Amino acid sequence: MTDEILDGHSYYQDSPGFFARLRQSRPVAQVRMPDGQRAWLITRYADVRAALADPRLANDVLRWPGGGRSWPTEAGVHEHVLNSDPPEHTSRCRPVQKGFTPSRVAQLRPRTEQIAASLLAAMAAMAATAARFDPVDLLAGYARPLPITVICELLGVPAADRERIRAIVADYDQGGEQLKRVPEELGAYFTALIAAKRADPGPGLLSELAADDTLTRTELLSAAFHLVMAGFDTTVNLIASGTMALLTHPGELARLRQDPSLLPGAVEELLRFANPVNHATPRFTIEELPIGGVVIPPGEWVLVATSSANRDPAQFPDPDRLDLGRDTGGHVAFGHGIHYCLGAPLARMEAEVALGALLTRCPQIELAVPPAELRWRPVSLMNGLEALPVHLGPVHLGPAQQTAQP
Repeated sequence: MTDEILDGHSYYQDSPGFFARLRQSRPVAQVRMPDGQRAWLITRYADVRAALADPRLANDVLRWPGGGRSWPTEAGVHEHVLNSDPPEHTSRCRPVQKGFTPSRVAQLRPRTEQIAASLLAAMAAMAATAARFDPVDLLAGYARPLPITVICELLGVPAADRERIRAIVADYDQGGEQLKRVPEELGAYFTALIAAKRADPGPGLLSELAADDTLTRTELLSAAFHLVMAGFDTTVNLIASGTMALLTHPGELARLRQDPSLLPGAVEELLRFANPVNHATPRFTIEELPIGGVVIPPGEWVLVATSSANRDPAQFPDPDRLDLGRDTGGHVAFGHGIHYCLGAPLARMEAEVALGALLTRCPQIELAVPPAELRWRPVSLMNGLEALPVHLGPVHLGPAQQTAQP
């Protein structure tokens, strides 16, 4: 079977259309991605859900058929849950889960609301000039800084270091050498912070993990790295792409403004419709995998296209229509199986707060460019905008929110 050569423009700029064509023609296809990587791409909902729970697909490259491969060791941040299979996955997951319990997430909500209000106030002040409002980039000024600030609060990163963390993580989008430099810089930073937390524990999940003797030094460092990276980009995309979806569907936006109680369900529909990631993190076959009418040999990379599954009409009728009242049960935006996203409760809360603040405090917000001019980042894994220019209009903030600092 010859490779399906994927056109970078259609894959990045029209992923729903791209995946729809593959679901119809080759639902399990051997492909060459725009970056040159060869893999198998699974696109139909039933196959995606089955693959995500199949133990014949592994994440730890030490289990690669024929003797395994090695992880890069320079940064020492690879031993986290997304790179693990049982039993290591279970032991690495358990200590981290306590950071995302319903009570822990609920405790973060008031502070998240303050951060959202402060960021909106800062953007409004930047945009307001004389008698008009200049466009602002909602992604750079709101969707991006909010999640990284919240995850720093959760971990207990000192306030003085948070701008540094934001800058390091933002560099990851640049690709190239930054893909190596960012893990090295974050690894060095968290090595020092973990040592400080062990000497003088304070509030935050990192102090709790540092006191957990079930984690090795590398596992602890990897957990900190993973929580920052995984807790950042996906939520950025959800907030920005979700906002864009609402602004380009004024009927659904008006529906949500009229009935704010729809917001939790709206977040689920935006997860399904906007899809913060294109596919699950790459995994590989450790033995033959019959799926979707083909057999994938051992030792092959597999990309499980969750965003395609969420637009599969066999599971979600009229899937390309945004419907905030839709039954979204079973969507796989957060994955499925043992690698279901640990931070899903936090991401949902952040999206509810971020979108709720925009609804109530920016009643005249609108896109500053035609939707056709928006561009998506040329990244295989993530499904996110490069920028989201908007006119905020008047921003309604109370006195407490005007003075709160992110």
